[in-house]
Amino acid sequence: MVNTRSQTKMADNADLLALLAEMKKSMEKGQKEMKKRQEEMKNQIQGVKGKIEEVRKEVQRKIGEIEGKVRRKIEEVEDKVQVKMEEVEEKVQVRIGDLEKRLIELEDRPINFPANPDLTQSICDLSPGIGGGGSSSSDKLTDLTAIENALEARFRDSHLTQFYRTELKTRRQKPGESLQVLAVDVERLMSLAYAECPQDVRDNLAAQYFVDAIRDEDTQHATRLMDAKDLKSALAYSMKYEAAKTVSKTSRNVRSIEIEDDTGKEKDEKFDCLLKTLGKLLNSYVAGKKNTHSVTKRGTNRGTARQFLPTRKTNVRPSCVAKAEFSL
Repeated sequence: MVNTRSQTKMADNADLLALLAEMKKSMEKGQKEMKKRQEEMKNQIQGVKGKIEEVRKEVQRKIGEIEGKVRRKIEEVEDKVQVKMEEVEEKVQVRIGDLEKRLIELEDRPINFPANPDLTQSICDLSPGIGGGGSSSSDKLTDLTAIENALEARFRDSHLTQFYRTELKTRRQKPGESLQVLAVDVERLMSLAYAECPQDVRDNLAAQYFVDAIRDEDTQHATRLMDAKDLKSALAYSMKYEAAKTVSKTSRNVRSIEIEDDTGKEKDEKFDCLLKTLGKLLNSYVAGKKNTHSVTKRGTNRGTARQFLPTRKTNVRPSCVAKAEFSL
């Protein structure tokens, strides 16, 4: 009996030892698998890091290429703009030089007036009288009048031309004078001062004199940069610029008024209470007058009552506005 128990106990111990050995083996196997998986995960992480680094380098390379292309494009555009500006400047200088040459030629052109027989005859008649001293004072006066008339007839047009040119050069926009009136006056002076010039020259000169005569510096500068070829174009552009400037000034003067402190809320509440009280009073007043006034008269009273309601320009909340409404 004792041997049987000891044998049974030994068998149980052997089973336990075998079970422990199996558990130890399975644990060792699990640890090996865990280490293997950890190594695999490390390798995968390293591979992902390598791919991320490759992508980052590729992105940096692409960004560098794009920046280089943009920089080259900007340089090309700047070069083209510079070339265009130089070409335009050369054309403007050449055109100004041509205009100056034509003006100099026109100013230096000799004016061949036809011979005036009255002037010649009056001088011939006056010379013997002055030398001999035998003519009367009335004859001398008549001769001097004839000389004056002859001189005026011969040199009046030239004098007026120079006068109109001087007036055109010194013409400036007067305070309160519109651009349309200024353009009409410049066109009138141009027709008087440069009547012998070709039409294209007169148009160009009229545009330049009109720009120089503008009173507002900003409008004058903007119209001059527009480089108008005739007076109508310069007038249209200057009027558009002046209108836009006026609109911008008006929009800048508009400001919104807001109440951000707590006192504004208290005032709004008091205002709501006042509106409610006035509404009740007006309702009672209208109800009392229903039996004594006609429908037309009641409509008039309602309009009058609304006129006496106080108004206030503040930030009244939508809920407050709803409370302030009442039916009459």
